[in-house]
Amino acid sequence: MTSQTPEKSPSRKQRLQEKQRRQLAVVDTIDKAEAKLRKAEAELAEAVAEAVEVFGSEQGASEELGLSVEAIRGFLSLVEGGAGGAEEPDGAAETAETAPAESPAKTKTEAKAEARAEAKAEPEPVAV
Repeated sequence: MTSQTPEKSPSRKQRLQEKQRRQLAVVDTIDKAEAKLRKAEAELAEAVAEAVEVFGSEQGASEELGLSVEAIRGFLSLVEGGAGGAEEPDGAAETAETAPAESPAKTKTEAKAEARAEAKAEPEPVAV
């Protein structure tokens, strides 16, 4: 005699629950990565502000760091607009850090897309 133990396939409910679990896990991962990105951007902005102080001007910092003056000004506006933003709870500083001071009407998505495009256009600084 052979024992038949048919493997029961998951129900629709179980399949849906598993799909939702995976989706939530991905969203959580993205949220955590965005929080890390905001913190890194804030730290970079502070370093750029210090560089402007050390080199004496935006132009001097631009030449030494290999960043455009516009990028330097963007980082300076982050420092001015998001003072202490990296230490606020997740999402609390998002609008101050992602929306540049010169155009407060931008949506969060537009600001993030612009920041990503700017980051891709500029060479990444090398840690020394």
